[in-house]
Amino acid sequence: MTDQVGVIGAGAWGTTLATRLAQAERPVTLWAHSAEANEELASRRENARYLPGVVLPPNVRIATDDAFLAEPYRLFILAVPSAHLRGVLQRLAPQLYPHASLLSAVKGIEEGTQRRMTQVMDEELPGRGVAVLSGPNLAREIAAGKPASSVVASLDPELATELASLIGSDRFRIYTNNDVVGVEMCGALKNVVALAAGMVDGLGFGDSAKAGIVTRGLAEMTRLGVAAGANPHTFSGLAGVGDLIATCMSPLSRNRRAGELLGSGLPWSEVAPRLSGIAEGVSTVGGALALATEHGVELPIAEQVSAVVHDGRAPMEAVAALMGREQKDELAGLPS
Repeated sequence: MTDQVGVIGAGAWGTTLATRLAQAERPVTLWAHSAEANEELASRRENARYLPGVVLPPNVRIATDDAFLAEPYRLFILAVPSAHLRGVLQRLAPQLYPHASLLSAVKGIEEGTQRRMTQVMDEELPGRGVAVLSGPNLAREIAAGKPASSVVASLDPELATELASLIGSDRFRIYTNNDVVGVEMCGALKNVVALAAGMVDGLGFGDSAKAGIVTRGLAEMTRLGVAAGANPHTFSGLAGVGDLIATCMSPLSRNRRAGELLGSGLPWSEVAPRLSGIAEGVSTVGGALALATEHGVELPIAEQVSAVVHDGRAPMEAVAALMGREQKDELAGLPS
C-alpha cells in the first residue's frame, strides 16, 4: 500500500501538516483551492500568506491541478475552512483516489445542517474510512517542530491506530479515541469559547474573569456534546480542555485574537481583515446554537458571542447579560 498523503487545503494548518509529514519522510502532496495559490507555493516553496518563514521541504509536492489527487493515496487530510468543506468535496469527488481514507483536520459545525465535519465527508464521499484529528495544535508551534500532542478519533479502531502511526512523530504524539462525536464537538465549540475569552482580554477584565469564561465555556461544550451523543470524558482530554486552554490563552490563536479586537471596540467588519486566517468560531456559533435548540440545551456564552459578532451588540452589554443571569447550581445540566 502506498504511503502517499494528500493534504487538501493550504492554509496555516494544512501547510503545517504537510511540512511535518514531509519531515517524517512521508511522501506528501499539498493542494490549494486556486491555481494561483498552487503556482505560488510551487515557485516560492513557502506559504507567505498563512505561514511565512516556514520553508516547504523538497518532498512536499504541490498539486498544480486537481488531477494530481487521482493518483494512489493512502490518506487524504482535509484542512479547509468548515464553511467550504462540502463545496471542496463536491468539486474534488470525481478526482479523489477512491481507496484512500479521509482524515478531517477541520474544526466546525456546518451552519444550516448542523453537521459535524466527518458527517459532511460521509455524505459527500460515502463508503470510505473516516477519522478526525483534533487537539491543542497551534500551527506555527507545530511547524517549528515544537513538541505537541493530539487525538485521532474514528469508529474504526484499526484505522485510528493506523493513522496515528502514519502522522505521528517524535515531536507529534498522537493518541486514539473512538468518540468521534465528542472529539469533533470539542474542536468546534472551543473556538466559540475562545472568542468570548478574547473579548475578556480586549475589555481588560483580567485573569479571574477569563478563567470564569473558560470554565463555564467548558460546561457549555460538555452539555451540548453529551446531548449530541459524546462521551463526557472526552471533554477533559486533549481535544477538550487541552485545545480549549491553548485556543483561549495563546497569542497565536486567531479566535482569541478576534475576540480581543471585538472587546477593544472594533466591529466584526473591521476585525476580519486584521486576522491572518479564518476565525472558525464566527461561522460555528450559528450551527452550535441551532444544535442546542434541537437538544434543548442552554448556551448562554455562545448566545452572547453570536450577539456581538452577528448582531453588533456591545461586548460590555454581553458581559452584563451573562453576569445578570439567575443563580444556578454550578453542575446543572452536566452528566453526573
